[in-house]
Amino acid sequence: MSDSIVEGRSLGGDLELDTDVVIVGSGAGGAVVAAELAEAGQRVVLLEEGPHVPPERYGRMRPSENMRELWRDGGLTFAVGLGDTPVINVMMGQCVGGSSVLTGGVCFRIPGSVMREWEVEHGLTGLDEKSMEPVFEEIERRIHVEEVPPEMRSLSTTRFLQGLDALGLRWQPLKRNTHGCNGCGRCNFGCPHGAKLSVDVTYLPRAFAAGAELYSDARVDAIVSKNGRACGVVGRLLDGPRRKPRGKLSVRARRVVLAAGAYASPLLLEQSGIGRRSGQVGRNLTVHPAFRVMARFADPVYGWKGALQSAYSDALEHERITMTGLYIPPGAMAGTMPGIARTHQLNAESIPKLAIFGGMIHDEGGGRIQRVFGKPVMTYRMAPKDRAAVPVLMRRMADAFFAAGAEEVFLPVLGLGGVDRDRLGKVDLEHVPGRSLECGSQHPLGTCRMGVAPQNSVVDAWGQCWELPELYVADGSILPTSLGVNPQLSIMSMALRIAWHLRERKLPS
Repeated sequence: MSDSIVEGRSLGGDLELDTDVVIVGSGAGGAVVAAELAEAGQRVVLLEEGPHVPPERYGRMRPSENMRELWRDGGLTFAVGLGDTPVINVMMGQCVGGSSVLTGGVCFRIPGSVMREWEVEHGLTGLDEKSMEPVFEEIERRIHVEEVPPEMRSLSTTRFLQGLDALGLRWQPLKRNTHGCNGCGRCNFGCPHGAKLSVDVTYLPRAFAAGAELYSDARVDAIVSKNGRACGVVGRLLDGPRRKPRGKLSVRARRVVLAAGAYASPLLLEQSGIGRRSGQVGRNLTVHPAFRVMARFADPVYGWKGALQSAYSDALEHERITMTGLYIPPGAMAGTMPGIARTHQLNAESIPKLAIFGGMIHDEGGGRIQRVFGKPVMTYRMAPKDRAAVPVLMRRMADAFFAAGAEEVFLPVLGLGGVDRDRLGKVDLEHVPGRSLECGSQHPLGTCRMGVAPQNSVVDAWGQCWELPELYVADGSILPTSLGVNPQLSIMSMALRIAWHLRERKLPS
């Protein structure tokens, strides 16, 4: 364990600290800010609610162990669907390094069309492609963003791409933050070979080398203010397998940076009584609702042999759809196969012949995170045009698999089972109720959105909270809209932009 990381569970009593900057959260946003400010000579303390699990340990974990120890709620956090909206499994990391440790490593810049929307519809300036170019370049250099080479594509992905070609739909190779990847397909469960350059092996070591300290098992319960500005945080240290609160935590700081993610950041603001005037805290949640389509071929495709994610298609962006390659370890996949008893067994045994591709919706902000009777509750209502895109996504992706020679397709419709080409045409996908759809997400965004006026946003264009000076937010919650692409690089870039601003902004006395 690094000398700069202190595990809160190992501390016997209370913890009181004084620092220049306290950062809540050690993921894609918090790690970037920590490294930049520590290297600028500021004293930095990071607080992480999750445990410290070093790469050499999470690399040896089984997927089930990984989910228990590194994912929030064991990977079982859900957004309750309102109206004709499916229940959405929203998966988020809760460990040192945050979700960065558990993503597929996919890196997209913020699309130009999205930044133009932010400028035209939200009035935000300085976020155009030219202004953000040096920010993107710096992040890409630091985490070694590279294109996935053709030889790293699994046969599962290749079959789907062949189907796209047959339908005349364009596709492109993905870029990921990797170096020396051997295509083991374990990205979502922590890279066992150190090839994925998540922030726990890039930005956090930089921060520690510059003097930053990190405390894991440290839950922040409230932001403290004095004389009209943020001046620290208080909370509890967590201990034991059930992570029960033990010692008290208090950190006094000249500046507070909240980077706990789009789920936890608004809950902490709400709990601290911050952001009530705008009425926007916890609202405008976007998640990129995602749907997995599987196909069975006559011959094995061994989809786990190759990069977990290696290609994507934006050919259906006009339909609000992005299609992205993916796969999951066979053991985890077997538990999600449809059917019961003998039917489930037969489906699980067919895994070597199964190919998978994913489709996600470029959604509007239809969700909310809030506390109800003291408990966090996440709800989500799909906009009509987003909901209308779901059957289009399923049908077009099934068509691609059939064009590639698939014998049977498994759609994300509970209880439907496999369908061949003839049966697909008879399934009324447009009238499948939302509660019957299997839907997931790893991209919650927008719950503390950035804007130019306190009436309709939570933070200003530099991430500072309108209602409390010296409180900054630097995570996915500040993005004004959804992106339509994987957000890791976008979150890190926005955090770096804020960090560069804070380097030049004098700390309060």
